[in-house]
Amino acid sequence: MTLAQQIAPAVSGEMGLNSLGFAKRPADTRVVVAMSGGVDSSTVAAMLAAEGYEVIGITLQLYDHGAAVAKKGACCAGDDIHDARRVSERLGIPHYVLDYESRFRKDVMEPFADAYARGETPIPCIACNRTVKFRDLLAAARDLGADALATGHYVQRRDGADGAELHMAADPARDQSYFLYATTREQLELLRFPLGTLASKAETRALAASHGLAVADKPDSQDICFVPNGSYAAVVQKLRPEAGEPGEVVHLDGRVLGRHDGILHFTIGQRRGLGIGDAETGGEPLYVVRLEPETRRVIVGPEAALGRARVTLRDLNWLAGDVPAEGLAVQVKIRSTRPPAPATLFLRGDGAEVVLDVPEKAVAPGQACVIYQGSRVLGGGMIARDISAKL
Repeated sequence: MTLAQQIAPAVSGEMGLNSLGFAKRPADTRVVVAMSGGVDSSTVAAMLAAEGYEVIGITLQLYDHGAAVAKKGACCAGDDIHDARRVSERLGIPHYVLDYESRFRKDVMEPFADAYARGETPIPCIACNRTVKFRDLLAAARDLGADALATGHYVQRRDGADGAELHMAADPARDQSYFLYATTREQLELLRFPLGTLASKAETRALAASHGLAVADKPDSQDICFVPNGSYAAVVQKLRPEAGEPGEVVHLDGRVLGRHDGILHFTIGQRRGLGIGDAETGGEPLYVVRLEPETRRVIVGPEAALGRARVTLRDLNWLAGDVPAEGLAVQVKIRSTRPPAPATLFLRGDGAEVVLDVPEKAVAPGQACVIYQGSRVLGGGMIARDISAKL
């Protein structure tokens, strides 16, 4: 199935739009494709090249190349750069590698470590999309005179009455809208997501195979790209040693139950690995309910203590025009793996407050809270730490 068959062209006056929404022939439309070396972005490049667009592939080198070559199953590693180059050669399109290592460390890795030192649970993929990909790479695409930047994300961009809108992917199992909420309205005007309308990942792989791409059966990335062997704690401790300083494990009732080896090893809602036994807890199942980096304390309590009905957001990114002052009925996702939950949204300066219809468990500071109405992403923000809650 071609891209044109998946995205029915609209009509603007007497001139029809091409499948990417531009009023000109594909051959006259320059598209930069962000190529990670995986099957998704490679398929996007192949689809667009087959449609006749002028395609330029760009791959980002984001961290130490020596470590990258030895790292399997992570995007933007050395082997993946090689795969992206091979796909480009197969398609007959130009391919460039941009060294964004210093930007990636400054905008993604260091804030990741800072967040853990603050007792938060960060999502580096959101920071990466917001900065080096949709800020810096988009700027590079503009410098190349591109009409659009296309990526392999599973999300949909639709033209609405007030401009471009961000929507969930057609395949709920592959939807990545949670990780793209920080995309700005200006960026959405130039971004395109050709895979967002596909019914499944199997369809993507079939398309890749039909174009003769060697990466058609390549496994998906699983790890955070800059975390060797999945040990994020080692990365955080190297960048921010203070996050690994020991402290106390304290019950909500004030009892000191034990000690820990650093708050970086804990997140809200965690049950295992607390380092306390039945003798200290009396057999009561305990969960991490709060982290206090100032005192290096890990606060634990019963499962019932995890519920939160109100969530404060900072650094709100809004994509949908004005918000009613009296509150807006929405659905929100407080973790990427959670389904949207009904809530009411209230703006609070450059942040917001979300009042959930039903309290959610394990609301972790540093995670994103993404706001939806149906399939549309209205915006989102980072969950702020409740500094008023003290023993």
